[in-house]
Amino acid sequence: MFEGFTKTIREVNGVSIAFRTGGSGPPLLLLHGHPQTHVIWHKVAARLAQKFTVVAADLRGYGDSGKPESGEKHINYSKREMAQDQADLMRSLGFSRFSVLAHDRGARVAHRLGMDHAGMVERMVLLDIAPTLAMYEKTNEAFARAYWHWFFLITPAPLPEKLIGNNPELYARSVMGNRSAGMKPFTGEAFAEYVRCLSLPGTPGGICGDYRASAGIDLEHDRADMAAGRRLQCPLLALWGEDGAVGKIFEPLEEWRGVADDARGNALPCGHYIAEEAPDLLLATALPFLRDEC
Repeated sequence: MFEGFTKTIREVNGVSIAFRTGGSGPPLLLLHGHPQTHVIWHKVAARLAQKFTVVAADLRGYGDSGKPESGEKHINYSKREMAQDQADLMRSLGFSRFSVLAHDRGARVAHRLGMDHAGMVERMVLLDIAPTLAMYEKTNEAFARAYWHWFFLITPAPLPEKLIGNNPELYARSVMGNRSAGMKPFTGEAFAEYVRCLSLPGTPGGICGDYRASAGIDLEHDRADMAAGRRLQCPLLALWGEDGAVGKIFEPLEEWRGVADDARGNALPCGHYIAEEAPDLLLATALPFLRDEC
C-alpha cells in the first residue's frame, strides 16, 4: 500500500501527527474516519497523487498520531483542536492553501477546519456525514440503532476504553462489519493495520475523547457559529452512500446548505466506507470538483 509515498511523524500544535506524502501538484489533505486510519485511502491515493501533492494524515487519537489525555470538557479532542493540528501540519509543509477530502470523523474535523481556517481551505469533499449538530438534534431510533457506537463511546470512562482495549479486533469488526457492505470492502492488509492501531496504548481513550467532545464542546462551537451567522465559505461537495444510514435518515445536502454558502452533492451507490467500497466512483465524482472542472 502507498507505493511511492513517504511516512513521517511531525510535532505540531503540541501533538505528534503521523502522515504520508506523495505525488505532485496542488496540495490535497486526506482525513480518515473511525475506527480507522489514513490507510482508508489506499485504493485511491496513487491516482490522487497523479494530480495532487497528497497528504494523508492520522487524526490525533488515531493511528500512529499522538494520543493526549482528553482534558477538561474533552477539549483536547474538540474538532477545533483536531483541525488546528491539520492546519499547522499543512503550514509546516509549506502549504498556506489546500483542498480537503475527508470521511466520517475526518469530515467533522474538515468542517471545523473550514470554519476556523477559512483562508486556508480551497475546496472540500465530505464523505457520508451530515453536520454534527444536525445529527445530534435529529437523532431518532433508526439512527441510534445504526450508530450505536456514538452513544457507547460517550459513556463515562473507563467502561468503553476497557471494553475496546480488551478485544480491539472484535470492536473493529462490530463497527465496520455492521454496515451495509459487511467486511467485504476491507482488504486483509488494511484491516490488519486498523486493528494494529486500535491496539496501541491510548487509542481507546483517544477515540472516546473524540466522540465525547462531539457530544459536548463541539456542539457549543457549532451553536456559537450559528448564532454569529458564521458559515462555510469554500465550495463543498457532500457525497453519501445510498445504502448507508446517513442518507436514509437525514437530508445531507439540505443540512450542508444550512451551514455552507456553496454546497452541492449527491448519493453514490454504496454504503458508508466510500473510499474502500467505491474507489473508482469516488474519484470520478470528486476529481472534477477538486480540480474546479464542474
